[in-house]
Amino acid sequence: MKSRPKQFTSSTPFIRVGPSGVHGLGAFATRDLPAQAFLGLYEGRRYTKQEIATKVWDDQLTYLFTLSNHETIDGAKGGNGTRHLNHACEPNCEAVEEYDEAGELVLKFQTLVAVDAGDELFIDYSLTADDGSPPSKYPCHCGSPNCRGTMLAPVDSTAEKDVSPAPASPFGDLPW
Repeated sequence: MKSRPKQFTSSTPFIRVGPSGVHGLGAFATRDLPAQAFLGLYEGRRYTKQEIATKVWDDQLTYLFTLSNHETIDGAKGGNGTRHLNHACEPNCEAVEEYDEAGELVLKFQTLVAVDAGDELFIDYSLTADDGSPPSKYPCHCGSPNCRGTMLAPVDSTAEKDVSPAPASPFGDLPW
């Protein structure tokens, strides 16, 4: 009996990875997608808060996303095309945390608005600089009309000064 070749299906069928005009590689829609379309889960090796604190990254390109439970997913290790969603100050996608059927916290990406086939897919990284680094250490190149000039989270000038620790940034505090 002949064995059939294994059929591989993409875990991100609506994403194509290719050169980006914003930064390195980007994720692009493979077809027209409506608002709230599911793009895929952010996958990769998971680190605990303790493991991530002791890891040395040496300013290398990273694909880190920290969840609200303080686990960090490294998309460079076992990740998929979602790791290539670049930052934009006016994103067309968002990252949403959910619990799966097994009770594990997962991160899914979905469109915020309808996107056309071939459009680059963006999220707002809203990074935090726990070490007090200046915004210039995290430059933004999205080119959107309301670009903040940085991938750091927007500063809310109307909010009272918050003395609680800053939340973990989704992609770590390393420069891209």
